Amino acid sequence: MHPPIIKKTLAHLPLAPNWVDSVQAREAFSWQVEASALVGLPGGGLNLAYEAVDRHAQSAHRWHTALRMLDRNGGSCDISYAQLSIQSNRFANVLKQLGVVPGERLFVLCARGLELYLGVLGGLKLGCVVSPLFCAFGPEPIETRLRLGEGSVLLTSETLYRRKVAAIRERLPALKHVLLYDDNGGDTVCIDGTLNLHQLLMQAEEAFTVVNTTADSPALLHFTSGTTGTPKGVLHVHGAALTHLVTGKYALDLHPDDVYWCSADPGWVTGTSYGIFAPLLLGVTSVVEGNEFDAERWYRILEGQQVTVWYTAPTAIRLLMKAGAALARSHRFARLRFIASVGEPLNPEAVWWGQEVLGLPIHDNWWQTETGGIMIANTVAMPIKPGSMGKPLPGVEAAIVAREEKGLVFLGDNKVGDLALKQPWPAMFRAYLGQEQRYRQCFVGEWYLSGDLVRRDADGYYWFIGRSDDVIKSAGHLIGPFEVENSLMEHPAVAEAAVIGKPDPMLGETVKAFVSLKRGFIASQALHDELLGHGRKRLGAVVAPKELEFVQALPHTRSGKLMRRLLKARELGLPEGDTSSMESPS
Repeated sequence: MHPPIIKKTLAHLPLAPNWVDSVQAREAFSWQVEASALVGLPGGGLNLAYEAVDRHAQSAHRWHTALRMLDRNGGSCDISYAQLSIQSNRFANVLKQLGVVPGERLFVLCARGLELYLGVLGGLKLGCVVSPLFCAFGPEPIETRLRLGEGSVLLTSETLYRRKVAAIRERLPALKHVLLYDDNGGDTVCIDGTLNLHQLLMQAEEAFTVVNTTADSPALLHFTSGTTGTPKGVLHVHGAALTHLVTGKYALDLHPDDVYWCSADPGWVTGTSYGIFAPLLLGVTSVVEGNEFDAERWYRILEGQQVTVWYTAPTAIRLLMKAGAALARSHRFARLRFIASVGEPLNPEAVWWGQEVLGLPIHDNWWQTETGGIMIANTVAMPIKPGSMGKPLPGVEAAIVAREEKGLVFLGDNKVGDLALKQPWPAMFRAYLGQEQRYRQCFVGEWYLSGDLVRRDADGYYWFIGRSDDVIKSAGHLIGPFEVENSLMEHPAVAEAAVIGKPDPMLGETVKAFVSLKRGFIASQALHDELLGHGRKRLGAVVAPKELEFVQALPHTRSGKLMRRLLKARELGLPEGDTSSMESPS
């Protein structure tokens, strides 16, 4: 068995950390002081794209590499902050020439390439509300989001347009302009009702005066899927820049000379907050790679690009674990100094696997689309309790609460309750688009209720129990699925596990587990019985699974979250709800 904690000392860290947790450091933290790193617009106001790019392009940092674009053939192209500033200015001028005005909604349906960055940054410079979409979405979820967001401009590739947008175009009366580019860098074929992006960029001027947005001006629109019904449109503002900067510096420990890789797709909030903005705000070099997961290629990127800080998802970590330690050990990651993960809780075995196979523990952290940025984290200098989300970051006040008729009841250590955050913070979401009542229900007084059930231990570490609608109620006991899944994953045959509650006339619910196996293990009745016995031994008869089913793979969202509610719907023959964010089978 592994020890319960991974200890650290400052002497063993290769670089002095940006944040060393202490009572004094927390008392000294001030959002106002941190905001001094932002310069603001020349005429007043604040713009996220200006702070991320133009601020550096107008300094001695102008020729530092902002983006290192990797192609499918192993080549790369470096884009400096100065070049990114000019190119995003051109895109803003293209929009302006088309008559697009501040406040209009620009949807970006792009693979991870330069066009994605130009669309997001240029759109923000003009004052548009920008909404990135997953390329893996089919026509229906794209149509749903464009309709809900009243998108008037769409930036996408020729291939994606033909496959996913052309057939729904007539059903989107608000969509006035579609800008196309060729996926392979060639000349875009003219399609009726669309515009040639690169032709317009070549004609556009390099200079652009950024629209005078403020910290409270709408900037980004992200969609997060609900259990049923339509997805929620989550609105963020330009002031989120401060959260992105501070959390990039303290939670991810980014320094100006870092080579950083965020493997998250920009259609997910992590891919924008930490794939686009945080590294640019801190002036670092980002590796941009858009191919599907392949363990060998990922290791080559970490090694060949000399990545120093890597931010990824639990699903990717588990896939690397499934590929075997030998593959990882055939590569050297000489400069890699920090690995972080987000999307769903990281199992302790995965944290230890990082330590033993990659030479570094994997640091879990917690946040939501609604929070806009990392709120709780295992930072680079703090000891890790594998399985824990970590501690609240500086400037974040968290509590564990129970909602009652008279208001909130604040719970003590080792009590399970709703994770609440005291508002405001700079990246806090400002609305659910068109759902004002639903937005108000998220708040009680000055507290935002996350809907995640957690506990806090005596050392101040937070531990995820489950979503409030995932928790299993059996014979009067509340069972967090993550705890059961962790126990199953301790077995050497298990690659991944997910558990659900099944209705039971006597117990209320019983626990059923779905398990995928590591390479080299074969499903059998003997292994089935062994895993059930393993669960009873580790968890006790009340909490352990009563049923177990082997599956080839478990369903995930594109952001890496296990879709337990989808497993439950399929098991019980219920409607599957919104599956538009579901990861495509590999």
